[in-house]
Amino acid sequence: MLGAVLRLGRGVFLPIVVAALFYFLFAPIVKYLSERRIPTFLSTSIVLLIFIGFCVAGGLFLNTRIVALADAYPRYHARFETLFSSIVSQFDLSPAWWENFNLAPVIGEKLLIFSGFLMGFMTNLILVVFFLIFLLIGAPYFDFKIDKAFSARNAARVREVSRSISSQMSSYLFLQFVLSAATGFFAWAVFSLAGLDFAVTWGALTFLLNFIPNLGSFIAAVPPVLLSLVQFYPDLGPTIFVTVGILVIQQTIGNFITPKVMGDKLNLSPVVILVSLLMWGWLWGVTGAILSVPIASSIKIICDNLAPLKPLGVLMSSGKNFSKAHRQDIS
Repeated sequence: MLGAVLRLGRGVFLPIVVAALFYFLFAPIVKYLSERRIPTFLSTSIVLLIFIGFCVAGGLFLNTRIVALADAYPRYHARFETLFSSIVSQFDLSPAWWENFNLAPVIGEKLLIFSGFLMGFMTNLILVVFFLIFLLIGAPYFDFKIDKAFSARNAARVREVSRSISSQMSSYLFLQFVLSAATGFFAWAVFSLAGLDFAVTWGALTFLLNFIPNLGSFIAAVPPVLLSLVQFYPDLGPTIFVTVGILVIQQTIGNFITPKVMGDKLNLSPVVILVSLLMWGWLWGVTGAILSVPIASSIKIICDNLAPLKPLGVLMSSGKNFSKAHRQDIS
């Protein structure tokens, strides 16, 4: 029932959740400036102007690239048909197979839908900023309200949970941004060296989708590989170069650099991450998939600090710390 309510009311709940997430990211900055006797209104305005400028610039850039790709799509559609017609004749496949596998019209339609999604994102950004303004204005007074609302012991617990969520979310989002930016940059370099059309677009898409855990990197690799096959066919050299290059980048950053940089900051079980990804992705689409890990991490932090829910927090953890403690006890 809760899932049905969240899905039906996504237009209201999603901006609130996104605003709350950015609140935990920006509130420490506003509090820091407020402690330096900078007016809350001024500090909030500075933070929001930077945030809005970044979002608007990024959204307009992506929308421009997607529209350009959609305009050029008929040319690639013709090459799609030539390529797969050659495959059908070469391997003596039935025409029915080609009709079922012909994804070219569907891809063109999805490009237009994605462009509309970006415009919808810009519209929802207004709601996010609206909620974020009121949250940030009240940020310097949050601790005082907590002290007044709860007993000294419970107030300390609430502040601890809030600071833990804020610290963990800020660290995760910053490191994820840096690693995603590095992945997108190296992917763009590979695409440019191969001479792939719209290399900047695919690099930016790689950067964005890398925020989706596990599945994002795989999804980001499919379009450029398919485009390279269509663009350079019958020469398979560039396609192999693009495929191997993006695979090496994803594996190196995802499996070697990310664990060393992030360590076990989130302390979430891989199963919990996957379930959260599927559930929030089903409820709120791409935005929900991006928010799945921060939401799951926030739930775990709350469970860790509430005695009745602490067993749930333990089950949601990765278990690495418990394994190390167990080995130390044995030794």
